[in-house]
Amino acid sequence: MKTPILIAAIFFNGLTFAQEKKSDSVKTQNIEGVTITKQVFKKQSDRFVYDVAASPVTKGNTTFDILKQTPLLSSTDDKTLKIAGKNNALIYINGRKTNMDADSLVQFLKNTPAENIQKIEVITVPGSEFQVESSDGIINIVLKKKMSDGTSGNMRMSNSQNKFNSSNASFSVNYRKDKLGISANLSGSENIQPQSYVLKNGTDLVKNESVGDINDPNKNIGGYLNIDYQLNDKSNLALSWNSWANKSYNSTIDLFNTLTEYNTNGSLKKTTYTKTQNKEDARNYNNSVNLNYEIKLDSLGSKFNANAAYLNYRRFQYSDNRTLVPGKFNDYSTIGKQIIQNIPQVINNFSGTVDYIQKFKNDFTVSIGGNYNKTKTDNDTKNYTTVFTDENQELLPAPEYSEAPNHFIYDENIYGAYLTLEKKFSDKFSGKVGARYEITNSLGTSDNASPEYSRIERNYNNLLPYLSLNYAINDKNNISYAFSSRMRRPSFWELNPVRNYISEYNYTQNNPFVKASSTYNQELTYMYKNSYFLILNHSYVKDQITQVPLQGYVKSLDGKISEQNMLRYIRTNFGDKQEMSAMVGIQKTLFKQYLTMSFNAGVQHNINNGTLAVDPTTGDTFVDIDGKELVYTNKVKSTSLVITSNNTLRLDKKKTWFLGVNFFYVDKQQIELGMLKNLMSLDLSIKKNWNDWTFAVNLNDVLRTNVVEIEDYQNNGNYNYIKNDMYRRSVTVSLTYSFGNQKVKKVRDIEAASDAIKNRTK
Repeated sequence: MKTPILIAAIFFNGLTFAQEKKSDSVKTQNIEGVTITKQVFKKQSDRFVYDVAASPVTKGNTTFDILKQTPLLSSTDDKTLKIAGKNNALIYINGRKTNMDADSLVQFLKNTPAENIQKIEVITVPGSEFQVESSDGIINIVLKKKMSDGTSGNMRMSNSQNKFNSSNASFSVNYRKDKLGISANLSGSENIQPQSYVLKNGTDLVKNESVGDINDPNKNIGGYLNIDYQLNDKSNLALSWNSWANKSYNSTIDLFNTLTEYNTNGSLKKTTYTKTQNKEDARNYNNSVNLNYEIKLDSLGSKFNANAAYLNYRRFQYSDNRTLVPGKFNDYSTIGKQIIQNIPQVINNFSGTVDYIQKFKNDFTVSIGGNYNKTKTDNDTKNYTTVFTDENQELLPAPEYSEAPNHFIYDENIYGAYLTLEKKFSDKFSGKVGARYEITNSLGTSDNASPEYSRIERNYNNLLPYLSLNYAINDKNNISYAFSSRMRRPSFWELNPVRNYISEYNYTQNNPFVKASSTYNQELTYMYKNSYFLILNHSYVKDQITQVPLQGYVKSLDGKISEQNMLRYIRTNFGDKQEMSAMVGIQKTLFKQYLTMSFNAGVQHNINNGTLAVDPTTGDTFVDIDGKELVYTNKVKSTSLVITSNNTLRLDKKKTWFLGVNFFYVDKQQIELGMLKNLMSLDLSIKKNWNDWTFAVNLNDVLRTNVVEIEDYQNNGNYNYIKNDMYRRSVTVSLTYSFGNQKVKKVRDIEAASDAIKNRTK
């Protein structure tokens, strides 16, 4: 992941409105079955269910397109999905979390046709049987179960144009014969992800501005192979393999930097110009294999499930960051400073899970299970810095060279167990109570870094309770309440103590000292006629993990002060945060199914409470020009309006032409980096179904209003401004073809043991 993209990702971490993360994998209990229903949208005891098969919007769309149009879900960056009131949305397919990192998962969803989806389940407060983190919610995509032997599949091709052109293609096939079921997918894409940046920071006396572009070429290829064999009427054995590869060579950052210094009387002291040129080559590979055994114990649905899995994730990144000075001919061909980085990361994970579900005749279910994850990350980072000019941009007699290697190894063991009790007391009232107990032992070591990195050991255990109550007042009114407690462990890349340079004095800093944070979630839901809903949500995060901008003149532990104002985006624990939201919505089909509409509107209130004065990775403090210590503070409260509207209009009686009109608006709100200005986007689409073919044209961000701007003023005089344009206005043309026996049935749905670890590789 490119450095500025890391910064851009934090912009959306503060949005609890439905949007990738990012991001990744979680172990879950098998979510049973497919029940075709005439109700397109309804509330079950612990989840919302959107019956995609009963909706006219599916054919010809991708899975990602359908998810963006699902009630309570949306995306503001066309990469990450979020659930209203949640920090993150984890993607499951048939109750199993996909074993892909965030970028790979997005490409997979955008290359997978949506015709095979039966329903989408939105689990806003997951139960104890789900090993999720923080305030994460779950999006479970339930595929159709079809009835006869044979072969079926589909092919899809698309081409998109924004600043650059991109192409995508996918091929999926399902085969069923007697007791054997095989499903496979192969997809690939090629694109250049463009971004433009305006970065401003400083004080009244020192102002720095960086303006320029980022172009990130990507080639992706991947897929999966699932083989499932029915041993007998009660037991199955399955082997699943997932693979994805990304190549991003010649990714470039080009910035023009202006440093302006003023005297205390306000007069201009000095203006310095430089250019930043960063070239990066990166590639990553993601492979996982899972062996599953399941046996049914009785006719009520009791069963035993066991998984063993291995996951290997490898990323290799080489970057050459150069600061160019005007030189004698003012052509910026002279290198002032060069920073070369080699940042590999290798992750190996062995996982195992067991689940036992016992169902009784009186609508009482007991679920008990455990999991074990052993993860080792190897980060052999090397940094080479060469200084060619002095502070006045004059060439040095001999370049100054320094090397800063850091071989950081992180070992982690997680032991978990859960117990869940679920009871249907009557046709109106049901409840679910449970708890997870987790033990985490981790050790980070470095053989060639400063002493504080040599051994970082953390051992902790947590009891995480869960409660859910659901009451159907009558056939039209339903009310439910849920509470959960969760941990948020840092991702592996967050722990790797490396710097990713944007410019010479502006970089991101990961932090091996980050500790797990705690989250407490509450949600109250009212639903009327399975079409209208009200959701009240509250989340409290203790020791939240985020990215904090520290800037000023750097004062090291030995008392030395830098000659240049610097800005560091540091990953760390940063105080506490509360998020509250109230949302009303409607999901309804009108005018004899000519119009399908989904509308959500709500208010979100954020309370931030954090301060940071010291770089936790070095002990450095930041001071102003007079030597006074600078502290970054975010204790701002904000209230914002959130609106989404997704509408599909059928244009003919034969159900072959469809017009889509989708819109979202997110009012300005305070996040960790400052005040995020409002975002909105209008998307239009036209679709034609013809036999087994579907043609579609999508126009995204028609008004070009989905551009990120963040502004932050500190009481100490520090100022920070970021404008990030990802060129989201685009046009996409796609062609989809479905072939074969469309009644092919998968043998069953399988969950993987390594799912719980994947969400932390990115």
